Amino acid sequence: MIEMVFRSEDVPVEDRFDRWRELMRQCTAPLELDSEYREDFRASQRLLDLDGIVVWPTKFQPVQFRRTAKLIRQSDPEQVNISIPVDGTLYVVRDGHEMAYGPKSLCVVDSSREVEVRTTACQVGIGLDIPKALLPLAGGEIEKLCRYRLSGREGFGALLTSFLSQVARDAACYQETDGVKLAKIAVDLLSALITHHLGTGDIISPDSHRRILAMRVRKFIRENVSDPSLTPGLVAAAHHISVSYLHQIFKDQGITIAAMIRHVRLEGACRDLADPVLRNVTIQTISDRWGFASHSTFTRAFHAAYGIAPRDYRQQEGVGVRTR
Repeated sequence: MIEMVFRSEDVPVEDRFDRWRELMRQCTAPLELDSEYREDFRASQRLLDLDGIVVWPTKFQPVQFRRTAKLIRQSDPEQVNISIPVDGTLYVVRDGHEMAYGPKSLCVVDSSREVEVRTTACQVGIGLDIPKALLPLAGGEIEKLCRYRLSGREGFGALLTSFLSQVARDAACYQETDGVKLAKIAVDLLSALITHHLGTGDIISPDSHRRILAMRVRKFIRENVSDPSLTPGLVAAAHHISVSYLHQIFKDQGITIAAMIRHVRLEGACRDLADPVLRNVTIQTISDRWGFASHSTFTRAFHAAYGIAPRDYRQQEGVGVRTR
């Protein structure tokens, strides 16, 4: 993974807008950009290059983007852009029709078509640029897809949004060579989202199906880990698959579902034990919060994983000791 960072405060006032505009040209198709704040433009943006697929978390003041016929003739990278507002709204005009995209909605833009985008307030979001050749799109399907206001709160849209947010948040944890793996996951998730909405599900390969299902399972575990009854059987039932197939999906990753559930619980409990804000919360309460069947079960699992008792770990972190 290759990362570039832009912060307007690092640039002379008179150069801020032009520098940001140049950065935008590196992460998306060429655009005409303008802003009423261009005299002292404020923005921050990162470019995460995942083997030719670009993820770009960004925050900027109100701005207008235009992808014109002239710019398309000059340069067309033949790519799809997915913009996901986190805070603020995108107003997108295609063929004279305007659509608004609020937080956690996915806006699809085709680099080969004219478009106007504007924001009226400070915008926080994340973008993804990916070559169309990598996606299951044929004929006029991209045009059809652009008409959707896709949800980033449920289904494959939620998985894609969560994945991109996590990549942006944990960028420092990855090595440069991890970009290829992360790019493959991004392609699989976006492909699944596309085929789901266009009804072309047979295009996705079996391997892609398994990777996407694995991500859905991990997300389900994180969201339900506080439930003491969360077991491999419950996870399999929630995804309408057998327990044996569930284990098969994770076999190559060297972890069982039970171990994954335990790992997520222990990580959460570890954070709580080290959090000074929770110093008055008992270890029993923390154990219950993370779905352990009993205090003794938690203590044994914690010691087996970290070589130290929860109480001693809490004291080691300087938070104080509360067991009951």
